[in-house]
Amino acid sequence: MATTTEPRTWTERIDLAGKELVERVKDLIEQGNVRRLIIRGQNEEFRIDIPLTAGVAVGGVLAVFSPVLAALGALAALVTRVDLEIVRVGEPEAAEEEQKKADT
Repeated sequence: MATTTEPRTWTERIDLAGKELVERVKDLIEQGNVRRLIIRGQNEEFRIDIPLTAGVAVGGVLAVFSPVLAALGALAALVTRVDLEIVRVGEPEAAEEEQKKADT
């Protein structure tokens, strides 16, 4: 009998300035191991939940999400701080290594 193991999911939260939101979301989409993004305003005044489909080519993902990114840009102009919750698939250590490569 074969057993299937579901990939591990984990969550991290970061606090961002509104002006950093669009670039950070683009970077996260390109990483490919992000399953969902949840954006909250200060004091939880709003919540935007963006599910991401795993396994889609990066170019296709950015094209599909361009209206979402435009909306996030408009939102970023209105808010000073946002809380970004990132739900990832895989091991936390692998994601940290990937983030270090993206930052350099």
